[in-house]
Amino acid sequence: MSVGSTERHKNGRRGGKLLADQLVVHGTEIAFCVPGESYIELLDGLYESPIRLVTCRHEAAAANMAEAYGKLTGRPGVCMVTRGPGATQASVGLHTAFQDSTPLILLVGQVASNQEEREAFQEIDYRRMFGPLAKWVAQIDRVDRIPELVARAYTTACAGRPGPVVLALPEDMLASESDAADTPPFRVIQPSPDDGDIARLRGLLERAERPLAIIGGAGWTPGTSTHLRSFLEANSLPAMAAFRRQDALDNDSPSYAGELGIGINPALAQRVRDADLLLAIGPRLGEMTTAGYTLLDVPRPRQTLVHVYPGPEELGRVYQAELPVLSGMDAFAAAVRDVRVESRWRAWTASARSDYESWRRHDSMPGAVDLGECIAHLRARVPDAVVCNGAGNHTAWIHRFWRFHHYPSQLAPTSGAMGYGVPAALAAKAMFPERTVVCFSGDGDFLMAGQELATAVQFELPIIVLVVDNGMYGTIRMHQEQHFPGRVVGTDLVNPDFAAYARAFGAHGENVERTAEFSAALERAIASGTPALISLRTDREAMTHSRTLSAIRAGAS
Repeated sequence: MSVGSTERHKNGRRGGKLLADQLVVHGTEIAFCVPGESYIELLDGLYESPIRLVTCRHEAAAANMAEAYGKLTGRPGVCMVTRGPGATQASVGLHTAFQDSTPLILLVGQVASNQEEREAFQEIDYRRMFGPLAKWVAQIDRVDRIPELVARAYTTACAGRPGPVVLALPEDMLASESDAADTPPFRVIQPSPDDGDIARLRGLLERAERPLAIIGGAGWTPGTSTHLRSFLEANSLPAMAAFRRQDALDNDSPSYAGELGIGINPALAQRVRDADLLLAIGPRLGEMTTAGYTLLDVPRPRQTLVHVYPGPEELGRVYQAELPVLSGMDAFAAAVRDVRVESRWRAWTASARSDYESWRRHDSMPGAVDLGECIAHLRARVPDAVVCNGAGNHTAWIHRFWRFHHYPSQLAPTSGAMGYGVPAALAAKAMFPERTVVCFSGDGDFLMAGQELATAVQFELPIIVLVVDNGMYGTIRMHQEQHFPGRVVGTDLVNPDFAAYARAFGAHGENVERTAEFSAALERAIASGTPALISLRTDREAMTHSRTLSAIRAGAS
């Protein structure tokens, strides 16, 4: 008989078992953790649970995996960490979930109730710590309230603008018994547009000459993508993806015109400025999507703005829209799917598409390894892969040259957090074992989560990791050269042999030093059937997809 079995507890379930059962009630399939004694009762409660528990090597990775799960499924990813150091290390994933509007539940061990407010071992007040990073932070002080508060956590994480929730779990509460009953499964609560919203939208479209949609963000689903594509293409409307939301629409759609983000196509930026009607469907219209809040005037844009968003707190927060629409994405896309207006802007849309096609053609880059050529080959070989990345200059190649065809197939942090790509790839492979999952990392980015290759091997998750190895923190070096040319400090890296590093974990590892070697290395990685890493040793001059290090230094002000 296991320690947490119900036979032992004649008066009810212990808190750890009761909590584990609530996770099952609310549809949790998988959870990510670094184990800790502060929540050992919950771990025991999971012993006979159908939930698949993935043990990670670092709490930041566990939180990032849970965040990626939330992006992939629209349901809360679950992360469990111990108190104090475990909680602080998980905070990076919580921050990403908040900025990226991703449903996530972080369960954190806490000191026993009779030790609170004494600065006991690893004690932290999580309401104060996580308040700015979460939709709701609570502590379950009574075991009989576990069903109530867990149900609220799931509901809150998914309601309106999705986001993270934190529940602190005192040790003695988890060890207490209760005969509290399970709650029913939670329901997703999302607003819907009314008929007046759709009628006003139709009127604005009928008067427009240069309309433009900006799409992707909170609460997106495959159904959203399908219905919105029907609306956009039937009305010949051009659409641009918000920052790192490029899978919101099939990039082969004649309506797709590129991404608003870092290293934006100048023609695309100008098109936003020239538009007379902007349909922002899903994005917050944050700093990256608006080029530092310069593409739209604050607070009243020159363009007529329709802003569709599931959270009322965001509508009018920065931009005052002509038509703010409080709606979930699925409901809005379904409502506009059959809306038809006379299109007077077909040439405008064709021109936007042409700009996108021109922008995705790449010039050769300095050095023996050309990332543009490698991505072109990868795109032809595994066109429907789930593509993951963290942060750094290397990401610009994926954002510019990859084509996303299905939602969800892009996992990237709009928070700009490094160390995200490998954990996200592991979550994707755990959820979609039949799909190819590729992580695109820089050398600095990769080593913030490289230890999770051990997790990949342990749980038999054969992801493919491409590491761009140029021996520096490239983004910061780029800014140094722009503002302090030649005064390099703090950005050089001395790297291991990444292929040998991967092999030490039991993964497949290869170094590629010439473009011509990539295709064969990729085939061996795919055929290995194991987690695989290919290190791409690139020239330092290849700072971005459009500018060399020397050119950046020469053009510095």
